[in-house]
Amino acid sequence: MTEERIAERTRRLLAEHGLHLKKSLGQNFLTDRQVLDRMIEAAGMGGDTGVLEIGPGIGALTERLAQEAKKVVAVELDQRLLPLLNQLFADRPHVGIHHGDAMEIDFHRLIREQLAGCSPIHVVANLPYYVTSPILMRLLEEQLPLDRIVIMIQKEVAERMMAEPGSKAYGALTVAVRYYTTTQWVTRVPAHVFVPRPRVDSAVVRLDVRPRPAVSVRNESLFFAVVRAAFGQRRKTLSNALSHGLFTGKQKGKIIGWLEEAGIDPQRRGETLSLEEFARLANRLDEVEGVLI
Repeated sequence: MTEERIAERTRRLLAEHGLHLKKSLGQNFLTDRQVLDRMIEAAGMGGDTGVLEIGPGIGALTERLAQEAKKVVAVELDQRLLPLLNQLFADRPHVGIHHGDAMEIDFHRLIREQLAGCSPIHVVANLPYYVTSPILMRLLEEQLPLDRIVIMIQKEVAERMMAEPGSKAYGALTVAVRYYTTTQWVTRVPAHVFVPRPRVDSAVVRLDVRPRPAVSVRNESLFFAVVRAAFGQRRKTLSNALSHGLFTGKQKGKIIGWLEEAGIDPQRRGETLSLEEFARLANRLDEVEGVLI
């Protein structure tokens, strides 16, 4: 199906069901067959693969997933779209449509009950821009039994995930994603292939979930607290950035020494530290009593 025909299908289905898209839900529906093909290729599904899709919209990606996966579970927040989706996939018993908020739904239970017998389990989705990072971090932090995540997101966010230390795009999201996954850029997606057209371009990225985190840390909560503090005030030196909110008043004078013991120059800025250096620093600070997390 060509881009023009997919766009025509999108408009027809919306009109038939009397649906008007909600900007508040970040509803922009993909109409490019080649991008769908690239997402399916990146997902690398086999005959036993189970797929969790977040935000199926009117089912363009869901349709392709249903052709490749053993089971598909699609979670849609907009209740108005449920009748349309249920109608489209009424003859596909291996496709389940569920109403729910991706920030609240019990993913462990959903996977356990709806994707039983599937292996591996992938997330493949066109995530709403306004909740991309929170949804992604929830998927990673809850240690779901996922092997791969293939998502279409705002291009700027994708660039942050791929950024290198010292670059403008490098930040707390970069560190967190690299901690849990290995990353791969799949393709850029121009704004004109969506209905309606968003104001920014998108990108597809593939994240392969690591069997264990990329670095060893003794206190994961402290590790992420250090990362947040380091990027919280990007223009400050690392010693100054860490002194705000992470330490008590009496400890602030010792920060330089702790950094030096971790082999890190206190005058460096947080955005220059590698994942390994953050881990080394967090492990040193884990030995300090009274660190605020």
